[in-house]
Amino acid sequence: MKKPYLSLIAIFLFATLHSKSQGVIRLQSCQDDLISKQVDSLKQLYSKDGFVLLKEASITMESEYEMPVVVPLNEGSWYQFVFIGDYTSRLYEVRMYDWKERQVVFQQKRWGDVDGNIISYSYIPKFSEFHMMKPVQVNKQKKKNLCGYVMLFRKSGQNAGNANAVVGESDHAKL
Repeated sequence: MKKPYLSLIAIFLFATLHSKSQGVIRLQSCQDDLISKQVDSLKQLYSKDGFVLLKEASITMESEYEMPVVVPLNEGSWYQFVFIGDYTSRLYEVRMYDWKERQVVFQQKRWGDVDGNIISYSYIPKFSEFHMMKPVQVNKQKKKNLCGYVMLFRKSGQNAGNANAVVGESDHAKL
């Protein structure tokens, strides 16, 4: 895109006008003690590994509905993305797309996996651009008011050459 800012403004205006005519899922925070303990532990773990927390948010989610999170990422920087879902959900997924809407990451966990309600992955973008993460969780008992938590970390000191990181390319592999 030659003028992405004009496109963003047009999308924003369309979304604003469109949202007034329909019901919209609004971003709301939530509180879950188990998730809070997991968040604190992960913050300590990643801090010890040299990561700096850039963004975090608790989000109220609905079962089977993606919650898009858009963030600007810089070329060559090493990022760690974390999604923590409601412990009672049965399935957790995160998909990440680059600016050209190519899926660059996909991870899925099920209830009963060792770290079932936590999805965490490293990513080093090849280009400085916006990326969209779309976490979703499936819960058969609770359809609404599921708590989720997202965090974005960046490696400080820029030791970005990690073999375990997913490198942004045109032919991205699934994790």
